Amino acid sequence: MSVRHEIIGDTRDRLGECPLWDVRDQSLYWVDSKARLVRRMSQGRYSEWSTPSDVGSIALTRSGRLVLALEDGFHLMDLSTGAVRRLAEVRHKGPAMRMNDGRTDRQGRFVAGSMVMGRHDTDGGYYRLEADGSATPLFDGIALANATCFSPDGRRLYHADSLSGNVSVVDYDPVTGAVGPRRTLFSTRPHGSAPDGATVDAEGCLWIALVQCGKLARFLPDGTLLTLLDVPTPFPTCPCFGGPDLDVLYLTSIRNTGNLLRSDHPDAGALFAFHGLGVRGLPEVFFDDGGLQ
Repeated sequence: MSVRHEIIGDTRDRLGECPLWDVRDQSLYWVDSKARLVRRMSQGRYSEWSTPSDVGSIALTRSGRLVLALEDGFHLMDLSTGAVRRLAEVRHKGPAMRMNDGRTDRQGRFVAGSMVMGRHDTDGGYYRLEADGSATPLFDGIALANATCFSPDGRRLYHADSLSGNVSVVDYDPVTGAVGPRRTLFSTRPHGSAPDGATVDAEGCLWIALVQCGKLARFLPDGTLLTLLDVPTPFPTCPCFGGPDLDVLYLTSIRNTGNLLRSDHPDAGALFAFHGLGVRGLPEVFFDDGGLQ
């Protein structure tokens, strides 16, 4: 495997997260959570939109709008105007909390988790935004939700609590959205890091950013390590697959979160593209916003 990488664009994110490839127009979206920006690179043209609070994750919609997981819940952004309005409030169980990592399931419903800030209490949980704009609680007991992704058949929801270091799974009914009990699959601590963002490839393997050791790991669903790549920045955060053949892996990173993680490396906060990995991803599923005004 001969892997090479390049840096996409000139931006440097304070806290880059949630890259998403839109197969319709070959565009790449991602967020800078701390700068409160949604970014897009499309055919070499860069665009950005502001968000009213820290943005944890986003989802593409069928209409071309974006769903945002913001501090207080799920919001809808109109890219033509930049206008943002709340769809569903999430009532957090404790103070100093916000929504964080998320992904659409295979039916296009947006599933996102929350996180606590400045403490280690497990007051966070996972929530699903339904097509009618309502939010359904799924499970709780999370301090810092990350690594949210679905198996290719949609029957497993993978996720992590970054503070514990554990990657877990729940059985997930693709039709009803019912979830089973959460069970721990493996820990990334033996590899020198907490888990951050993740994606699943077409073979069902998990690609997880190991933010604290500057590596990108590919695991079998049972936690067996298949690949461990050094990345050219200290703090990688979240991968996704894109490109015309879905064989390019894009990876966001951190420059300065404002608290624990900061780097003066010239490429810190850059958006990277890795070529030659020999695997393909799956297309992102669009949230069905046809019933939303």
